[in-house]
Amino acid sequence: MPEPASVRRVFAGRFLSVDLEEWPGIGAYEVVRHPAAAAVLPITPAGDVLLVRQFRAPARQVLTEIPAGLLDVAGEDAVACAARELFEETGYRHTSIEFLGGCYPSAGATDEYIHLFRARTADAPEGEPEPGIDLAREPLDRMVDAARAGRVRDAKTALALLLAAARPVPPEG
Repeated sequence: MPEPASVRRVFAGRFLSVDLEEWPGIGAYEVVRHPAAAAVLPITPAGDVLLVRQFRAPARQVLTEIPAGLLDVAGEDAVACAARELFEETGYRHTSIEFLGGCYPSAGATDEYIHLFRARTADAPEGEPEPGIDLAREPLDRMVDAARAGRVRDAKTALALLLAAARPVPPEG
């Protein structure tokens, strides 16, 4: 694996930093260092997906997404993070959860990696969505069609929908 000739931290923030790397034959390259994250596609017994609508300052708009969050709790793995975020953001708990895959959402700029999961949920929530989140419940097939048509603007959500569609949910039992 190639390594840069030098690395200098040029910014350190609350949860991300920027390194200026010097690469032989490439030159200077700014790399955003970002913690890994976990995201979960929750599916209800009726076959609906639970989505969260929230304002995203960098995008300057409200986006519809699957629940997700940073791996920022000491000792917590990606599956536990996905389960925690599912409950915090939707009020639903999972009855089962499985790994779908993962992605680097912007490999040309950041080292962020998102672990993607699919979860079955109970039919009703046990809590409330966290403040600032509006919960949406949509048929899975409608959302998969939207992802295929390019109408799902959040990359992790689109990918999770497409991965889930390629691997049907096995019957419970």
